Amino acid sequence: MKTSIVFLLCISVFPGFSQGRVVGEDETGFAECNVFFPGQVPPEGFTEPFHVKICQQYNKEPRFATLYSTKDKIPLYSAFKYTKPAQNKEENWLVEPQIDDPENDLHEMVHEADIIGTVANLGANQALTSDYVGSGYERGLLNPSLLNEEDFQMATYTLTNAVPLNPSLSKSWHRDIERVVEQALVPHCSKKDHLYLLAGAIPSSIRVKGKVSVPETLWLAACCDAPEGWSLGLVKKMNDENSLADLTVGELEKQLLAGVHLFKGSCGEDNQSQEKTEAILQAVSQIRSGEQVGTSDNQMAKDSGLVRRVAGIIATPFIKLLELLIYVFVELVKFVFYFLWLVIKRVGSTVLDGVYSLWNGVVSYLKAISMVLISIPYDVGRVIINIFLGFLQIVQDVASLTYRILRIPVGFVLHLAAFPYHSICAIPSVLKDMATGIGGTFSLVIDATATLLHGFYYLAGHIVKRFVPKGSSDD
Repeated sequence: MKTSIVFLLCISVFPGFSQGRVVGEDETGFAECNVFFPGQVPPEGFTEPFHVKICQQYNKEPRFATLYSTKDKIPLYSAFKYTKPAQNKEENWLVEPQIDDPENDLHEMVHEADIIGTVANLGANQALTSDYVGSGYERGLLNPSLLNEEDFQMATYTLTNAVPLNPSLSKSWHRDIERVVEQALVPHCSKKDHLYLLAGAIPSSIRVKGKVSVPETLWLAACCDAPEGWSLGLVKKMNDENSLADLTVGELEKQLLAGVHLFKGSCGEDNQSQEKTEAILQAVSQIRSGEQVGTSDNQMAKDSGLVRRVAGIIATPFIKLLELLIYVFVELVKFVFYFLWLVIKRVGSTVLDGVYSLWNGVVSYLKAISMVLISIPYDVGRVIINIFLGFLQIVQDVASLTYRILRIPVGFVLHLAAFPYHSICAIPSVLKDMATGIGGTFSLVIDATATLLHGFYYLAGHIVKRFVPKGSSDD
């Protein structure tokens, strides 16, 4: 997230960044990039769920459109317009974060190294620079950078516009496409801004590092949507880098997916200018054979070539000096901007730290005051309750002491008053106990006398039986 914030800050300060917006399913065609299709109608028939529409932008302006295959990790086609030839610029390759992580907050193309660890599943649905390193293939642009100028050229250096090509085929493809567009197509379209170009690739089963599909065929479709318009298709096979077959757009569509229509209404293919078509095919044939395409304008240019070369020799030192001055000025401006950015960053950091400390102090002070104010009613209530409880304790102690003082004489009086009652009430019980004792004594004497007499009787009977002889039965 921190990297994302820094990158967005850089975009706001330095607007020259590429933006590759993934077009939503609820948007029509390629949204603002529909301008790169005749009638603003994109090709039909590319309906697979792994086909992603990208509106390639730079400096907040649409530059070309790309249909990307997340299954094959290559673009199926890029739609663009010819601007004018430009000098080769330093390559600045970018990737599209939203293809791998639609939920991230980056809506622009970024350098791969800047988002490692911040974009989920990076490389799951698109090719990365690491896929080409050491593979023997290089990143071949479908929309060639040399057919674009300035911002349009900078926008082409994205991996969503690149397919794996071996170095010689990549050189051949860019050379042939550049010559065909500049020498055969542009001169024969009455309105240059109505020349619509589609450069595409047909994926194969061959994969670079088991991931990125190597195209089996490269193709170019052109449409001049103007009076006396025309359309044309070109095909280059991967197994023959010198091949460049011309065919109609209808014949090209048959080599693509079933149901594909590249241009709305086939771009006047049924009633196109036969004369211009033959001229274009002748120019393509000359390019294929390696000949230089010539026109009357080119002949005039040859006649004035010597003058231009002499003027160029004279002007070269001044141009180089001007370039040096511009370079120094640009570097100075960059240094000033960088210095200002550091100063603003340092001042902003100091101000933010001071505001943060002040805020923490205010919060702590308000918190302490709040705690004191909250505790005042609680303490007052607790004091009142303690006073009330102390008063109740005093009342209880006084009552207890009074009770104990009054209990001593009252108990004595009660015991004294109850003595006669208890004494009189005890007489019958005492008489009863005395009678019971006398009766018991008398009964004991009788029992003892009877027992003594019984003993004497028993002893006398025993003696008689022992010493007096028994008489006969007659006696």
